[in-house]
Amino acid sequence: MSDTIMGVNIKSLFSRNLKRLRKAANISQIKLSSITGLTHNFINDIEHGKKWVSAESLGKLAVALKVEPYQFFLSESKWNDRGAEIFSLYLEDFSDSISKMVNEYRNRYLAGEEDLEVP
Repeated sequence: MSDTIMGVNIKSLFSRNLKRLRKAANISQIKLSSITGLTHNFINDIEHGKKWVSAESLGKLAVALKVEPYQFFLSESKWNDRGAEIFSLYLEDFSDSISKMVNEYRNRYLAGEEDLEVP
């Protein structure tokens, strides 16, 4: 059984995309290990194409990196086309975090001051 499809080595593609997505999320291998429960050595071996992942591990990585599983299998040309979409996912998370912080601050320190309007 070949691990290439249309001339693309799937293990190599997965390895590059895992590293790309991890770096885009600004997460170290050690932090990703902590989040997923996978060992640091295992994550390192995956990123270097030495190991492969089970469906369960793939799911853990996708959840930890807040991506859809298919994104690990996008070719280089698709990354160029989908870069804005991926960035928008992280921007949405960032925006949600800021909104939560503003609301927490407002509830904690500005309770009762109705004239302050924060969107």
